Amino acid sequence: MEHHIDYVISSPYKRAVQTVEGLANLIGQKVIINEHFKERKLSEHPVSDFEMAITKVWEDETFFWEGGESNVSAQRRSVKATLKLLNTYEGKNIAVGTHGNLMVLIMNYFDKRYSFDFWKQLEMPDIYKLSFLKENLKGVNKIWCR
Repeated sequence: MEHHIDYVISSPYKRAVQTVEGLANLIGQKVIINEHFKERKLSEHPVSDFEMAITKVWEDETFFWEGGESNVSAQRRSVKATLKLLNTYEGKNIAVGTHGNLMVLIMNYFDKRYSFDFWKQLEMPDIYKLSFLKENLKGVNKIWCR
């Protein structure tokens, strides 16, 4: 395997777990479920125009649809979990199965270049390698896409 992985963490959502469970099996580890990496809830109810709804939350980071999460709230949740992983597993390589919008919110916290425009060009599933020194993002590399 080109990238040595020590731990596999995932959102509890089935599609995220399915994305990483093959890797976990390959390295003889169980997938560790972390609720903080679940996708952001856009709205309590289905939105009639997804493109407009998602654009609005990226244009105003504090805006949220009824019953949903703002970018600030979703980013706070996921970055707190990311920082905890970086401290708990310092010096280890961790694979995290999450969702595109949340992944970009995490990346955006560390580097503003990762924005709504970046999110729009993602191919699902994409795999990005984020390299950290302590809590500082040192590099981002796309290592796989469909």
